[in-house]
Amino acid sequence: MAGRLLAIGECMVELMQAEGGLMRKSFAGDTFNTAYYARQYLPSDWSVDYLSAVGTDTISDEMLAFMEGHGVGTAHVARIAGRSPGLYMIHLKDGERSFSYWRSASAAKLLAHDGDRLRAAIEASDIIVFSGITLAILPAEDVETLLSELRRAKAVGKRVVFDPNIRPRLWDDMDRMRATVTEGARASTLVMPSLDDETTHFGDASLEATIARYAALGVAEQVVKDGGEGATLVFGGKRSHVPSASVEKIVDTTSAGDSFNGAFLARLAAGAAPQEAARFAADVAAAVIQHHGALVAKDKLPQG
Repeated sequence: MAGRLLAIGECMVELMQAEGGLMRKSFAGDTFNTAYYARQYLPSDWSVDYLSAVGTDTISDEMLAFMEGHGVGTAHVARIAGRSPGLYMIHLKDGERSFSYWRSASAAKLLAHDGDRLRAAIEASDIIVFSGITLAILPAEDVETLLSELRRAKAVGKRVVFDPNIRPRLWDDMDRMRATVTEGARASTLVMPSLDDETTHFGDASLEATIARYAALGVAEQVVKDGGEGATLVFGGKRSHVPSASVEKIVDTTSAGDSFNGAFLARLAAGAAPQEAARFAADVAAAVIQHHGALVAKDKLPQG
């Protein structure tokens, strides 16, 4: 059955180390990465779109061309004069990554400024994906605009997917961060958190505590990711566990969770059972972290 997945957030210019002291440029960002991997595995009668904002400069032109070249629609990406995409640089040590960011003039901070445009895009979609980073970069009034539209989508039966993806550096107040992430979850039908984030920033003493907290917010479906320990799923009131896939050598963990999310949602949309979708997503994430950068070419990914 045909459908439409809409991812909402910030795509950035990505710089990563290359040979000879050079840097390689690409484009990435958590929800865009999810859209990219979903597009690799969704049936051809599904559309994938991105909702964001970019500037009117050359690098914004290149970013939009990149999205479209990888099958992600840009009709819901606003163009804002005087703004530009944010930029980040990946630093690697033993396969683990850290980042430096330059995003003070990021156009994506205004992605929810036009409530009518936002509503039209969400109403035209079946699956809507957003993250804690999406919420973190927005002005407070635009956070409420976005959450209001997502609550409407949830109320009419759309699948609203939230990855808390907690990044404390993006927040000026930790209590506001926790409160906003909580409201993001409350507006969702499926949450896909990382257990490490939940224990660190919400003080959850266990996996059971994380599951119970999100269930109490009215979240019907959960996929709690725990790195090498795999993922715990809650669907239809039943809990199950899917182990992580084996990895020969970790090269770059950038986009491990994003690729899992995209592959999982694609399989789920195509009719797979949640456990089957999670097993496949684990294979995809394992392949992704054995290559550099957030977006790995399809010929290096599991087929199917």
